[in-house]
Amino acid sequence: MEADDQKQLETLANQIAKEEYDFIGLQEVNQLMTSPLAKLDKYFQPTSKQQTVHQDNFLFCLVEKLKSLGCYYYWSWSYNHVGYDIYHEGTGLLSRTPMKAENYLISESSDPTDYHTRRAVIGETIIGGQEIIVANGHFSWWQNDKTAFAFEWSVLEKVLSEKQGSLIIMGDFNNDAKIQGEGYDMVKGSSLKLQDAFVAAKSKFDEHTVEEAIDGWSENAEKLRIDYIFISQDFNVVSYQIVFNGKNECIISDHYGVEVMMD
Repeated sequence: MEADDQKQLETLANQIAKEEYDFIGLQEVNQLMTSPLAKLDKYFQPTSKQQTVHQDNFLFCLVEKLKSLGCYYYWSWSYNHVGYDIYHEGTGLLSRTPMKAENYLISESSDPTDYHTRRAVIGETIIGGQEIIVANGHFSWWQNDKTAFAFEWSVLEKVLSEKQGSLIIMGDFNNDAKIQGEGYDMVKGSSLKLQDAFVAAKSKFDEHTVEEAIDGWSENAEKLRIDYIFISQDFNVVSYQIVFNGKNECIISDHYGVEVMMD
């Protein structure tokens, strides 16, 4: 969908290859509905409800680009809904270690033609003998009832509460940290007892992930923090920084990236 998607792909791949992140979560990972199927290898970690992956799937193209840089990631892609009438839109998860991947319907709607339909992709892996569960999602906006974000978060919270291991939950939450009594407070008050990586970090470099009007925030005129990494209490957060914001690497999306280092 980007005007220069090859530049976006190369910039992102180069950053990943340089930093060698353990996990990466991406949202709005698209493929044309009519494009040819991709040929997948052992690094793809399918889920039990796997949608077919196409040759122009952004995550597939990213993984192939990373291979050309000598950087190999296990990865999974979960289909959410139809985007702009021509795309399969989904969420992606990459891991440097093999993972067991699954996707979970978290929205009330299960109709792929309804943009309210949302799934979270969850990967389970072991690093240094530690069981780690990584979830990535693209959530709906807050509504003053138990639908939309509140419903989605409640479903994901229940799924994760039944798993054993340290938690990393990341994604586009579409809820600003400054607004009290809505989505951010709901996550912070969760029975999962999560830390906000930004708050917990010993050093911080920038904060906001959106700085102008974008899809879904068409009237926005202020800086927002709506993309997060929430983690279990057993992680020690060393640093938090915003990437791809024009200061720390060039802008490649209407949302900036969040980078967290932790023990």
